[in-house]
This record gives sequence, structure tokens and C-alpha cells, in this order.
Amino acid sequence: MTSVSTGASPSATTPAVVLTIAGSEATGGAGAQADLKTFQELGVFGIANLTCIVSFDPKDNWNHRFVPVDQQVIADQLEATAAAYGPASGAPSVLDTVKIGMLGSPATISTVAGSLKANGFGNVVLDPVLICKGQEPGHALDTDQALKAEILPLATFVTPNHFEAESLSGLEITDVESLKAAAVRIHELSGAAVLAKGGVRLDGPDAVDVFFDGETLEVLSAPKVGEVAVSGAGCSLAAAVTAELAKGASPLQAARAAKEFVTEGIRNRVASGAPFDALWQGGAR
Repeated sequence: MTSVSTGASPSATTPAVVLTIAGSEATGGAGAQADLKTFQELGVFGIANLTCIVSFDPKDNWNHRFVPVDQQVIADQLEATAAAYGPASGAPSVLDTVKIGMLGSPATISTVAGSLKANGFGNVVLDPVLICKGQEPGHALDTDQALKAEILPLATFVTPNHFEAESLSGLEITDVESLKAAAVRIHELSGAAVLAKGGVRLDGPDAVDVFFDGETLEVLSAPKVGEVAVSGAGCSLAAAVTAELAKGASPLQAARAAKEFVTEGIRNRVASGAPFDALWQGGAR
């Protein structure tokens, strides 16, 4: 696969380089693990800088067990990645595209925001993870507010799910029209391209998402594959957008390709002993 970077132009054998700043999810269905598998499937060189370690607790209704990575360790990872692949590195394929996944605390948000500002990435894809199931409510609220204040303004592309789109827009989403309104509102607040995901949360036979970038509003629809959300779908969608942008796609092209990628991954999902299935990033094959 020939890749086109937004920085220096790599050859046919030199892939575009992308970074995910996200948590590790122990079952492999979501988080940085899902991101790296998506990057590999889509032909880009993926790097993961970890912000936290998340594992599900089968003895407590499969709630999250959340352990943050030390702030200095996060800063060290970001420093090493920028030195190796950033604009000053001399690397043939400059890192210009980054995905933001679960950050998990206001301190981590501040650390990551500082790195984003210092490195000036051309594409910042934000998967706005606003809730960690089982997290203490006050801490979760502080994290949500910090994410909106410090990371959202730096994003160039945002991929909120139904709950996150309601939280970011302040609108109740009950159908496709209100999903469109939420996408427009989030764009107005952030200036970013938005792919607001209705998924299985909206009634009807199709999983519907809405793209809006300030000019183009497009409804992306595919038949639902089951009626239950699948682990890793949101992570993989944002990672697919990230990969496609790094290869030179427009935001709308990236959204369309990511929708197709995730639909096939859900159709070829992986079952486990957990009360949820996981998307398989190789599903399109």
C-alpha cells in the first residue's frame, strides 16, 4: 500500500507515521491495542504512548479498574516520540497525525495538551472518552471539564459517541435530525470536523453517524450488525480516521473509510467470556 504523509513524502515502502495517546485495555478489544491493530491493517506505522492501564473487573460487574501512568512517564514517552519522528528529527516520514484516546485525569490532560501545543500536529483526532465506567463521579466530572477546556480546542477531528455528543453539544439526541444538530453544535464549539456516532443507540435498522465540517453535512449509514455496542468500535473508528488522514485523505473521505472499516470489524466480531464482544480489526479481510 502506497502511503502519503502530510509531512515529508515517504516512498512506496515508507509508511506514514501516526501516534495514539491512549490507555492500555487489558482484554485487547479497545484502547491502544485496538488503535495499533487498526493502524497496521490500514498500512501506517503506529506508535502508542500510554496514559493509563485499564482492566475490567469480572468480580464487580465488569467495571473498569483504572490505574494512571505517572505524569513524568507520560511526558517522557511524548518527548521520545517527538525526538524520533517529529519535524526536528530528520526522519523521512514526519509524524504529523495523532489520535487522542482515554486520558483519564486532569493532570494527564494538561500534560498531553502541552505536548500537542509544542509539536503543532497537523491532524489531531480526538475520541472524547468522557466516562470510565466505575470511576468516582467527582473525578470523572473534573476530567470531562478539563478535556472540553484543554483538548477539544486543539482537535481537528472529533468522533463522539451518542453520550459524548450529548455532553459536548448540550443537546438531547433522539433521532437523526438531533444527531445532525449535535454535530453542527460541536463543530461550532471546536472548529473541528465532527463524526457524531448514533450507532445502535438510535431506533431503526441502520447504524447512523453524521459528518459535519462546517461546509458538508453527510449522513453515513450502514445496516446494524446486532443491537448491542461492541468493544473497541469507537477506538477503531477514530484510529481509522487517523490512519486515513495521515495517508492524505480528506476528512470526509476518512470518515467514510472508517465507517466501512468498523462495520466489517463488527460483522466479524470476536466473542469472549466477558459480557461483550470485541471488534476485529481484520474483519475487512
